[in-house]
Amino acid sequence: MKLKIGTRGSKLALWQAYYVAEKLQQGGIDTEIVTIETKGDKKLDVTIAAIGEKGVFTQEIEQQLLNKTIDIAVHSAKDMQSELPEEFELVAFTEREKVNDVLVSHRSLNLADSSKSWVIGTSSARRKALLKHYYPHVSTVEIRGNLQTRVSKMESGLCDAMLLAYAGVHRMGFEEMIIHEFDIHEFVPAVGQGSVAVEVLKDMDSATKSKIQALVNDTDSSKRLIAERSFLKTLRGGCSIPVFALANLKGSEITIEGGIISLDGKQLINDTIVGNAEDGAALGKQLAQNLLSNGGDILLEKIKKQMNN
Repeated sequence: MKLKIGTRGSKLALWQAYYVAEKLQQGGIDTEIVTIETKGDKKLDVTIAAIGEKGVFTQEIEQQLLNKTIDIAVHSAKDMQSELPEEFELVAFTEREKVNDVLVSHRSLNLADSSKSWVIGTSSARRKALLKHYYPHVSTVEIRGNLQTRVSKMESGLCDAMLLAYAGVHRMGFEEMIIHEFDIHEFVPAVGQGSVAVEVLKDMDSATKSKIQALVNDTDSSKRLIAERSFLKTLRGGCSIPVFALANLKGSEITIEGGIISLDGKQLINDTIVGNAEDGAALGKQLAQNLLSNGGDILLEKIKKQMNN
Protein backbone atom coordinates (compact mmCIF):
# COMPACT_ATOMS: atom_id res chain seq x y z
CA MET A 1 0.00 0.00 0.00
CA LYS A 2 1.19 3.52 -0.85
CA LEU A 3 -0.52 6.72 0.25
CA LYS A 4 -0.01 10.15 -1.31
CA ILE A 5 -0.01 12.81 1.42
CA GLY A 6 -1.17 16.30 0.46
CA THR A 7 0.23 19.25 2.39
CA ARG A 8 1.08 22.94 2.18
CA GLY A 9 4.68 23.60 1.21
CA SER A 10 6.00 25.60 4.19
CA LYS A 11 8.73 24.08 6.36
CA LEU A 12 6.29 23.68 9.24
CA ALA A 13 3.62 22.06 7.06
CA LEU A 14 6.22 19.70 5.63
CA TRP A 15 7.42 18.86 9.15
CA GLN A 16 3.83 17.85 9.96
CA ALA A 17 3.46 15.81 6.78
CA TYR A 18 6.71 13.92 7.34
CA TYR A 19 5.75 13.35 10.98
CA VAL A 20 2.53 11.63 9.84
CA ALA A 21 4.40 9.82 7.03
CA GLU A 22 6.86 8.37 9.55
CA LYS A 23 4.03 6.97 11.67
CA LEU A 24 2.44 5.40 8.60
CA GLN A 25 5.77 3.97 7.41
CA GLN A 26 6.32 2.37 10.82
CA GLY A 27 3.08 0.48 10.16
CA GLY A 28 4.24 -0.72 6.75
CA ILE A 29 2.54 1.92 4.60
CA ASP A 30 4.65 3.57 1.88
CA THR A 31 4.09 7.30 1.45
CA GLU A 32 4.72 10.12 -0.99
CA ILE A 33 4.54 13.83 -0.08
CA VAL A 34 2.66 16.12 -2.51
CA THR A 35 2.92 19.88 -1.86
CA ILE A 36 -0.05 22.08 -2.72
CA GLU A 37 -0.24 25.88 -2.59
CA THR A 38 -3.39 27.25 -0.91
CA LYS A 39 -4.99 30.70 -1.19
CA GLY A 40 -3.72 31.43 2.32
CA ASP A 41 -0.17 30.87 1.04
CA LYS A 42 -0.64 32.96 -2.09
CA LYS A 43 -2.22 36.07 -0.53
CA LEU A 44 0.32 37.25 2.01
CA ASP A 45 -0.45 40.95 1.65
CA VAL A 46 -3.90 40.80 3.29
CA THR A 47 -5.30 39.48 6.57
CA ILE A 48 -6.63 35.93 6.81
CA ALA A 49 -10.07 37.39 7.56
CA ALA A 50 -9.96 39.39 4.31
CA ILE A 51 -9.29 36.23 2.28
CA GLY A 52 -12.35 34.53 3.78
CA GLU A 53 -12.84 32.48 6.90
CA LYS A 54 -13.56 29.09 5.31
CA GLY A 55 -10.83 26.84 3.99
CA VAL A 56 -8.14 29.51 3.75
CA PHE A 57 -5.41 26.87 4.17
CA THR A 58 -7.37 23.76 3.18
CA GLN A 59 -9.60 24.31 0.14
CA GLU A 60 -7.06 23.54 -2.60
CA ILE A 61 -5.82 20.47 -0.71
CA GLU A 62 -9.39 19.20 -0.34
CA GLN A 63 -9.89 19.66 -4.08
CA GLN A 64 -6.91 17.35 -4.69
CA LEU A 65 -8.53 14.81 -2.34
CA LEU A 66 -11.73 15.01 -4.37
CA ASN A 67 -9.74 14.57 -7.59
CA LYS A 68 -8.01 11.59 -5.95
CA THR A 69 -4.58 12.94 -6.89
CA ILE A 70 -3.78 12.55 -3.18
CA ASP A 71 -5.08 9.95 -0.69
CA ILE A 72 -4.89 11.86 2.58
CA ALA A 73 -4.41 15.48 3.61
CA VAL A 74 -2.35 16.68 6.57
CA HIS A 75 -3.17 20.02 8.20
CA SER A 76 -2.54 21.99 11.37
CA ALA A 77 -5.67 21.10 13.34
CA LYS A 78 -6.20 24.78 14.20
CA ASP A 79 -6.47 25.63 10.47
CA MET A 80 -9.45 23.31 9.97
CA GLN A 81 -12.82 24.96 9.41
CA SER A 82 -15.43 24.11 12.06
CA GLU A 83 -17.61 22.27 9.57
CA LEU A 84 -16.09 20.20 6.77
CA PRO A 85 -17.66 19.80 3.33
CA GLU A 86 -19.80 16.64 3.42
CA GLU A 87 -17.38 14.56 1.32
CA PHE A 88 -14.60 14.71 3.93
CA GLU A 89 -13.84 13.56 7.45
CA LEU A 90 -11.04 13.87 9.98
CA VAL A 91 -9.80 10.40 10.92
CA ALA A 92 -6.84 11.18 13.16
CA PHE A 93 -5.35 13.80 15.45
CA THR A 94 -1.70 13.41 16.43
CA GLU A 95 -0.43 13.66 20.00
CA ARG A 96 -0.76 17.26 21.03
CA GLU A 97 2.24 19.52 21.56
CA LYS A 98 2.27 22.07 24.40
CA VAL A 99 -0.63 24.39 23.53
CA ASN A 100 0.60 27.74 24.88
CA ASP A 101 1.03 30.94 22.91
CA VAL A 102 4.52 32.40 23.25
CA LEU A 103 6.26 35.70 22.65
CA VAL A 104 9.27 35.42 20.35
CA SER A 105 11.90 38.12 19.89
CA HIS A 106 15.52 38.80 18.98
CA ARG A 107 15.67 41.26 21.89
CA SER A 108 14.76 41.41 25.57
CA LEU A 109 11.48 43.13 26.44
CA ASN A 110 8.82 43.13 29.12
CA LEU A 111 5.34 43.17 27.62
CA ALA A 112 3.85 44.38 30.92
CA ASP A 113 5.94 47.58 30.86
CA SER A 114 3.25 50.12 29.94
CA SER A 115 5.82 52.91 29.59
CA LYS A 116 6.96 51.26 26.34
CA SER A 117 5.02 51.28 23.06
CA TRP A 118 5.79 47.75 21.98
CA VAL A 119 4.75 46.59 18.50
CA ILE A 120 3.80 42.90 18.32
CA GLY A 121 3.50 40.96 15.07
CA THR A 122 0.57 38.57 14.66
CA SER A 123 -1.96 37.65 11.98
CA SER A 124 -4.44 36.11 14.45
CA ALA A 125 -7.64 37.99 15.34
CA ARG A 126 -7.77 36.05 18.63
CA ARG A 127 -4.23 37.03 19.62
CA LYS A 128 -4.73 40.68 18.63
CA ALA A 129 -7.90 40.89 20.74
CA LEU A 130 -6.30 39.20 23.75
CA LEU A 131 -3.31 41.53 23.54
CA LYS A 132 -5.67 44.52 23.55
CA HIS A 133 -7.50 43.05 26.54
CA TYR A 134 -4.49 42.26 28.75
CA TYR A 135 -1.90 44.72 27.34
CA PRO A 136 -3.86 47.74 26.00
CA HIS A 137 -0.66 49.80 25.63
CA VAL A 138 0.67 47.37 23.02
CA SER A 139 0.03 47.83 19.29
CA THR A 140 0.00 45.08 16.67
CA VAL A 141 1.09 44.73 13.07
CA GLU A 142 0.00 42.13 10.52
CA ILE A 143 2.74 39.61 9.83
CA ARG A 144 2.26 36.69 7.40
CA GLY A 145 4.40 34.07 5.70
CA ASN A 146 6.28 31.05 6.99
CA LEU A 147 8.02 31.27 10.36
CA GLN A 148 11.47 31.87 8.88
CA THR A 149 10.12 34.78 6.80
CA ARG A 150 8.34 36.28 9.79
CA VAL A 151 11.46 36.09 11.96
CA SER A 152 13.37 37.90 9.22
CA LYS A 153 10.67 40.61 9.01
CA MET A 154 10.81 41.08 12.78
CA GLU A 155 14.60 41.34 12.85
CA SER A 156 14.50 43.93 10.05
CA GLY A 157 12.33 46.19 12.25
CA LEU A 158 8.70 45.44 11.39
CA CYS A 159 7.95 44.66 15.04
CA ASP A 160 9.60 44.20 18.44
CA ALA A 161 8.30 40.67 18.99
CA MET A 162 5.86 38.11 17.57
CA LEU A 163 3.03 36.22 19.23
CA LEU A 164 3.03 32.61 18.02
CA ALA A 165 2.04 29.07 18.97
CA TYR A 166 4.71 27.23 20.95
CA ALA A 167 4.21 24.15 18.77
CA GLY A 168 5.40 25.78 15.55
CA VAL A 169 8.26 27.61 17.24
CA HIS A 170 9.45 24.36 18.84
CA ARG A 171 9.10 22.28 15.69
CA MET A 172 11.09 24.80 13.66
CA GLY A 173 13.88 25.03 16.25
CA PHE A 174 13.37 28.67 17.33
CA GLU A 175 12.88 27.94 21.04
CA GLU A 176 15.89 30.05 22.02
CA MET A 177 13.94 33.10 20.82
CA ILE A 178 11.02 32.54 23.23
CA ILE A 179 11.05 35.35 25.81
CA HIS A 180 7.63 34.76 27.39
CA GLU A 181 5.12 31.94 27.66
CA PHE A 182 1.50 33.02 28.14
CA ASP A 183 -0.78 31.48 30.73
CA ILE A 184 -3.28 29.15 29.00
CA HIS A 185 -6.15 30.48 31.13
CA GLU A 186 -5.53 34.03 29.92
CA PHE A 187 -4.37 33.40 26.37
CA VAL A 188 -6.62 30.39 25.79
CA PRO A 189 -5.38 28.83 22.55
CA ALA A 190 -7.19 28.39 19.25
CA VAL A 191 -9.23 25.22 18.85
CA GLY A 192 -6.90 22.38 17.91
CA GLN A 193 -3.66 24.30 18.52
CA GLY A 194 -0.66 21.96 18.83
CA SER A 195 -2.12 18.95 17.01
CA VAL A 196 -1.93 17.72 13.41
CA ALA A 197 -5.11 16.53 11.68
CA VAL A 198 -5.45 13.88 8.98
CA GLU A 199 -8.32 14.36 6.53
CA VAL A 200 -9.66 11.79 4.04
CA LEU A 201 -12.64 11.23 1.78
CA LYS A 202 -15.55 9.60 3.63
CA ASP A 203 -15.73 6.91 0.96
CA MET A 204 -12.12 5.82 1.51
CA ASP A 205 -11.72 2.06 1.93
CA SER A 206 -12.65 1.32 5.56
CA ALA A 207 -9.67 -0.98 6.16
CA THR A 208 -7.23 1.73 5.03
CA LYS A 209 -9.04 4.33 7.13
CA SER A 210 -8.86 2.09 10.21
CA LYS A 211 -5.15 1.46 9.68
CA ILE A 212 -4.43 5.23 9.43
CA GLN A 213 -6.35 5.80 12.66
CA ALA A 214 -4.51 3.00 14.45
CA LEU A 215 -1.10 4.33 13.41
CA VAL A 216 -1.62 8.10 13.71
CA ASN A 217 -4.49 8.94 16.05
CA ASP A 218 -3.73 9.79 19.69
CA THR A 219 -6.79 8.85 21.75
CA ASP A 220 -6.48 11.53 24.45
CA SER A 221 -5.72 14.32 21.97
CA SER A 222 -8.63 13.18 19.82
CA LYS A 223 -11.08 13.37 22.74
CA ARG A 224 -9.89 16.89 23.52
CA LEU A 225 -10.13 18.09 19.92
CA ILE A 226 -13.55 16.54 19.32
CA ALA A 227 -14.86 18.56 22.29
CA GLU A 228 -13.18 21.78 21.12
CA ARG A 229 -14.33 21.37 17.52
CA SER A 230 -17.92 20.75 18.67
CA PHE A 231 -17.70 24.05 20.56
CA LEU A 232 -16.39 25.83 17.45
CA LYS A 233 -18.99 24.25 15.16
CA THR A 234 -21.83 25.38 17.44
CA LEU A 235 -20.50 28.95 17.37
CA ARG A 236 -20.03 28.66 13.59
CA GLY A 237 -16.52 29.98 14.07
CA GLY A 238 -13.62 29.83 11.68
CA CYS A 239 -9.87 30.29 12.09
CA SER A 240 -10.27 34.06 11.56
CA ILE A 241 -12.91 34.63 14.28
CA PRO A 242 -11.64 35.53 17.82
CA VAL A 243 -13.07 32.53 19.65
CA PHE A 244 -11.04 30.00 21.60
CA ALA A 245 -11.35 26.76 23.55
CA LEU A 246 -9.14 24.31 25.37
CA ALA A 247 -10.17 20.87 26.61
CA ASN A 248 -8.12 18.97 29.17
CA LEU A 249 -8.46 15.38 30.42
CA LYS A 250 -8.02 14.07 33.93
CA GLY A 251 -8.84 10.39 34.04
CA SER A 252 -12.39 9.98 32.73
CA GLU A 253 -13.18 13.68 33.26
CA ILE A 254 -12.91 16.42 30.65
CA THR A 255 -12.79 20.15 31.37
CA ILE A 256 -13.47 22.57 28.52
CA GLU A 257 -12.73 26.28 28.81
CA GLY A 258 -13.92 28.49 25.97
CA GLY A 259 -14.78 32.04 25.06
CA ILE A 260 -15.41 34.86 22.60
CA ILE A 261 -13.62 38.20 22.64
CA SER A 262 -14.49 41.43 20.82
CA LEU A 263 -12.03 42.69 18.21
CA ASP A 264 -11.10 45.66 20.41
CA GLY A 265 -10.47 43.35 23.38
CA LYS A 266 -12.96 45.14 25.61
CA GLN A 267 -15.65 42.46 25.83
CA LEU A 268 -14.70 38.94 26.87
CA ILE A 269 -17.33 36.23 27.43
CA ASN A 270 -16.01 32.91 28.71
CA ASP A 271 -17.09 29.86 30.66
CA THR A 272 -15.93 26.40 31.71
CA ILE A 273 -17.77 23.09 31.67
CA VAL A 274 -16.82 19.73 33.22
CA GLY A 275 -18.15 16.26 32.47
CA ASN A 276 -17.42 12.74 31.30
CA ALA A 277 -14.71 12.57 28.62
CA GLU A 278 -16.90 10.31 26.49
CA ASP A 279 -19.45 13.14 26.26
CA GLY A 280 -16.92 15.67 24.91
CA ALA A 281 -18.86 16.60 21.76
CA ALA A 282 -22.08 17.22 23.72
CA LEU A 283 -20.19 19.22 26.36
CA GLY A 284 -18.46 21.37 23.73
CA LYS A 285 -21.85 22.12 22.20
CA GLN A 286 -23.34 22.95 25.61
CA LEU A 287 -20.45 25.30 26.44
CA ALA A 288 -20.98 27.18 23.18
CA GLN A 289 -24.72 27.42 23.83
CA ASN A 290 -24.01 28.80 27.32
CA LEU A 291 -21.90 31.56 25.78
CA LEU A 292 -24.45 32.34 23.07
CA SER A 293 -27.23 32.73 25.64
CA ASN A 294 -24.99 34.97 27.76
CA GLY A 295 -24.54 37.66 25.09
CA GLY A 296 -22.23 35.70 22.82
CA ASP A 297 -24.76 35.66 19.97
CA ILE A 298 -24.86 39.47 19.84
CA LEU A 299 -21.08 39.74 20.19
CA LEU A 300 -20.44 37.25 17.37
CA GLU A 301 -22.85 39.07 15.09
CA LYS A 302 -21.04 42.32 15.82
CA ILE A 303 -17.62 40.74 15.18
CA LYS A 304 -18.67 39.24 11.84
CA LYS A 305 -20.19 42.56 10.74
CA GLN A 306 -16.97 44.42 11.61
CA MET A 307 -14.82 41.85 9.81
CA ASN A 308 -16.95 42.02 6.67
CA ASN A 309 -16.76 45.82 6.43
